[in-house]
Amino acid sequence: MVTAHPLPEGFTEIEVFAIGTALLVEALLGFCLNGLTIISFRKIKELRTPSNLLVLSIALADCGICINAFIAAFSSFLRYWPYGSDGCQIHGFHGFLTALASISSSAAVAWDRYHHYCTRSRLQWSTAASMMVFAWLFAAFWSIMPLLGWGEYDYEPLRTCCTLDYSKGDRNYVTFLFALSTFNFMIPGFIMLTAYQSIHQKFRKTGHFKFNTGLPLKTLVICWGPYCLLCSYAAVENVMFIPAKYRMIPALIAKTVPTVDAFVYALGNENYRGGIWQFLTGQKIEKAEVDNKTK
Repeated sequence: MVTAHPLPEGFTEIEVFAIGTALLVEALLGFCLNGLTIISFRKIKELRTPSNLLVLSIALADCGICINAFIAAFSSFLRYWPYGSDGCQIHGFHGFLTALASISSSAAVAWDRYHHYCTRSRLQWSTAASMMVFAWLFAAFWSIMPLLGWGEYDYEPLRTCCTLDYSKGDRNYVTFLFALSTFNFMIPGFIMLTAYQSIHQKFRKTGHFKFNTGLPLKTLVICWGPYCLLCSYAAVENVMFIPAKYRMIPALIAKTVPTVDAFVYALGNENYRGGIWQFLTGQKIEKAEVDNKTK
């Protein structure tokens, strides 16, 4: 029974239940929305374009984040991690792989949109596939480093899921965090910033604002920013004085990414939304060509 296991240190009964419930809701909602994105891409021919392949990459990564969150939710209801130290390493690797792939794929979408709206060049299938493969291989490279000794995966404060261990703050952690944040947060963020600024200027000249150019970058910063800030602070100060329940908040915010991304990149995409509607109702979408614009 769940009650056979003591509460994690620093948490009350209601806090453990609330965290588990939040993780479960995030996992189920995000998985359903991104699963719908993936199935619609597979079933609706009009959606199968090079640009939407990059949206598919985001959806696949976000589904992985949801699976990771679901495992964490299940463990939270049990009040302990039931899969052992090896399971912890796998869980940490899987969480980082899908999270980094999601961020890299979002930057790839920004790059594609820049060329679509500013240079009028069309993305080819070979380029889109190469960008998708690169995003996942790049994420895999950084995710496997802690398994090889650069950085380390360990339990999160609730001790029912695993992530990058920021509790030590030693040189090994600091060097890994600096490289990780540079190549997987700051550079993708810079790509998104410059791309969407250029698109915004283009829209201002034409007077036609086809989507909210600030939303994708705001999503990146708001969802991943608190977690990055916590990890960065751990590189210069001991964060263990912060109550464990508060150190769980950035992770909970980060796991809202799948749901938010689904609204930004799929349901917020006028034509992709039409393809999803066609999949659900059988009604044909009028426009045959699906570009990657959002409302």
